[in-house]
Amino acid sequence: MEVADVLTWYGLSEPLRRPVLVVALSGYFDVAQTATNALEYLITQTEYEDVALIDSDPFFDFTRLRPEARLDEDGDRFIDWPDNSIVALRFPDAARDVVVMSGVEPHVRWRTFVRCLLATYTRLGCEAIVTVGAAVDNIPHTRVPPVVGSTVDPRLARTLGLARPSYQGITGVAGVLQEQFEREELPAISLRVGVPYYLGNTEHPQSSAALLRHLEHVLGVPTQHAGLREEIDRARALHDHLVEADQKARAHVRMLEVDFDRRAEAALPSGDDLAAEFQRFLDERRDENPPS
Repeated sequence: MEVADVLTWYGLSEPLRRPVLVVALSGYFDVAQTATNALEYLITQTEYEDVALIDSDPFFDFTRLRPEARLDEDGDRFIDWPDNSIVALRFPDAARDVVVMSGVEPHVRWRTFVRCLLATYTRLGCEAIVTVGAAVDNIPHTRVPPVVGSTVDPRLARTLGLARPSYQGITGVAGVLQEQFEREELPAISLRVGVPYYLGNTEHPQSSAALLRHLEHVLGVPTQHAGLREEIDRARALHDHLVEADQKARAHVRMLEVDFDRRAEAALPSGDDLAAEFQRFLDERRDENPPS
C-alpha cells in the first residue's frame, strides 16, 4: 500500500514557519487519553488549519473500534469514523508554528501509517517531531505529575537534559515512529506524563496540563494550559472526596506524597530558557543541513 493511496492533502493557505510535528495517539501508551486530550485542548485554543487526513479504512479493525451513528444539526444521520486528522497551528507571536496529529493508534499496517507521518513531516518542512503519551505511575493526585523526556540524539539530549530511551518491551506506533525517525537521523523527542495508577482510566486533567506546560517550555509556543484550571479543580475535588471516604486510601496517598516529595520533581528541565536551547539546536542543525 502506497502513502498516496491513504494520505489526503488539503494544502496550506500560506507556508508554515519552521514547524515541529507533535503526535499523540490514544491507546495503550495514552492512559485515560491524557495526551490526546491535551493536544485536542491545544487545538481548540489556537488558530488552526486542516492540513491532511489519513484514511481510517486500511488501518482499523472496526469490530474492535466501532464507528458511531450520529445526527447532525439538521437531524440527518451520518457515520462518525475514527479520525486521524493533521492540523497546522499558527503562532504569529512565537518563533514557530506547530503541526499536530491527535488521533487513534491504528490496529494494523503500522509501517504504512508511520510512512504517512514521515511524509507529512517532510512535505511540511518540519524540523523535529515530538511524540507525547501518558503512563500510570506511583504518584499521588495531590502533586503536579512529572513529565519525563527522552531522545536518541546525544546532542539534543545534552541540550534539553533528556535521557536516552531505556525501555524494553511491547511498544506502540509512537515507539515505531521514534525508531523510524532515528533511522532517518531526524530530531525526535518523546515526552511522557505520569498518571496516578489508582485513578484507573479516569481522566486526569492535571496530567494533561503538565504535558502542555512542558511542551510550551520546549517549543516556545503558548499552550494555554492555565485554562484547564477549572477542570483540574473539579477533578481534584472528586478525587479528594473518594480518598477521604476510605481510611486505607488516605494512608496510601499520604505514603505516595512522602515518597514523591523525596524524589526529584522531574527528569525534564522546566526553565523558561528551554525553548531557546531547543531553537539553538535546530538553528545549528539547519546550518549543517541547509534545506534543499
